Amino acid sequence: MKVDLKGKTLKELTDLFSGMGKEPYRARQVFRWLYEKLATSFDEMTDLSRSFRQELAERFRISWLDPSETRVSGDGTVKFLFTLEDGEGIESVIIPDGERRTVCVSTQAGCRMGCRFCATAGAGFVRNLTSAEIIGQVCYAEKFLRERGERVTNVVFMGMGEPLDNVDEVMKSIEILTSELGFGLGGKRVTVSTCGLVPEMKKIFHETRAQIAVSLNATTDRVRERLMPVNRKYPIAEIVDFLRSFDPGPGRKFTVEYVLIDGVNDSVEDAHRLGRLLKRCRVKVNLIPYNENEFSPFRSPPEGREEVFREILHRYGIQAIKRQRRGGDIEAACGQLRGKIRKKLARQYGEK
Repeated sequence: MKVDLKGKTLKELTDLFSGMGKEPYRARQVFRWLYEKLATSFDEMTDLSRSFRQELAERFRISWLDPSETRVSGDGTVKFLFTLEDGEGIESVIIPDGERRTVCVSTQAGCRMGCRFCATAGAGFVRNLTSAEIIGQVCYAEKFLRERGERVTNVVFMGMGEPLDNVDEVMKSIEILTSELGFGLGGKRVTVSTCGLVPEMKKIFHETRAQIAVSLNATTDRVRERLMPVNRKYPIAEIVDFLRSFDPGPGRKFTVEYVLIDGVNDSVEDAHRLGRLLKRCRVKVNLIPYNENEFSPFRSPPEGREEVFREILHRYGIQAIKRQRRGGDIEAACGQLRGKIRKKLARQYGEK
């Protein structure tokens, strides 16, 4: 199969074309066509000579993701199910919020972290996505939004999979997103969400401009291990040590994500423990009511529980934000749509 140019960084394109005897500016031209102009064929690259376009077409290809299913929520959230070249399915979501249009992208088909409250984990792990498959989700979302007179303003690696379990391909994608010749997003507009793979968190912090959001979801190791097996390797103390040891930069804070689950981690005592854990860290906390799904026994907290939790955190001087439920009518939580379709196919074809 021809080499796919989608997902290549500017340096990779420069090295590739240098091996063909081409000048560095050729790489910049093609890079802009791929990511700024969203070209799907070499014929569209009209500022390249016909002979060069023909040479590119003979050696390379440009992959493109089209969704096999699109769902639009009453609140404006849009969810895409993409079928990859090997038949695997992944999901992406566009979340509108005022002037912002945030694209939530997947980094793996499935996930091997095994978090008990996650629909993606219930479907198991298949493979890592390539940078082409990751950035392809953003390309399609950008095309979709441009047709409505809008643009992608933010990208979060918070879809299916653990981004830092696929850190090299994610870092390539971040480089493309933040390149002035690519999507031109500032570092503040790109966020990597992780269950807490500490060495990779440090790599992202030191080698990219992206923001880091870490899912804590508990205030004791006993509860966190029950919810997130990764806690056995990277316990709460190690996560908090990272948050205290590194300076996210002027005007910036790390994000701590905390999914509130009824009767599991949402007590007043949990709120006070979280406040004590984070009071010397430069963080903001996203409080996320659990999004119930058929793959999980857990339930959302009762109405008002998030507000109690938020008020307690404020007493410790911690900024806490209640994240609104979005896209519930289209099963926008990561892995829900893919999981339902996989179950439907299994019933249809008698798979177990």
